[in-house]
Amino acid sequence: MWKSIFRSVVVTLILCVVLCGVYPLVVTLLANTIFPDKAKGSLVYRDGKVVGSRLIGQAFTRPEYFHGRPSAAGDKGYDAANSGGSNLGPTSQKLADRIKGDVDNVLKENPTLAKGKIPVDMVTASGSGLDPDISVDSALAQVDRVAEARNAAKEDIRKRVLARVQNRWLGFLGERRVNVLLLNLDLDDELPVKK
Repeated sequence: MWKSIFRSVVVTLILCVVLCGVYPLVVTLLANTIFPDKAKGSLVYRDGKVVGSRLIGQAFTRPEYFHGRPSAAGDKGYDAANSGGSNLGPTSQKLADRIKGDVDNVLKENPTLAKGKIPVDMVTASGSGLDPDISVDSALAQVDRVAEARNAAKEDIRKRVLARVQNRWLGFLGERRVNVLLLNLDLDDELPVKK
């Protein structure tokens, strides 16, 4: 019996050292060596300060910025500590009311959009609630509002959008998309708001 207990303790200690120490250390070292930017959260810096991550969406609400997808993460949305969807299904009245409100808000903010032409990702949240990207159609639908708010030519804003388009991975996986944070930072750098 004591031999069995001793073996169990030894195996437990060995597994603790390997699985709680060696394995995480090796994975961390490999990640930092092979993918240093991603291992550190793909953080974006401006003037020495972290302004966000290329991987986590954040709320942009001012008219001079492109807006991301609606977020169900946390009470006010875009809460990285509370990532997740709303889990509301297609028969949910609460979901239908939220989408109707989002459609009304999108049309109010972007009066040049026709009701039937709203890209779906402008009014539906992603599964994580923290999607950093929007579709190309969603970005282009916001060009008029952003150009007016920045007192800039629509074509200049459109060029910035198209310059930020990320193509499908390997040419066929995923969708073409635009990173909202990086696009908004481009605009602040290249076409700041004119007062």
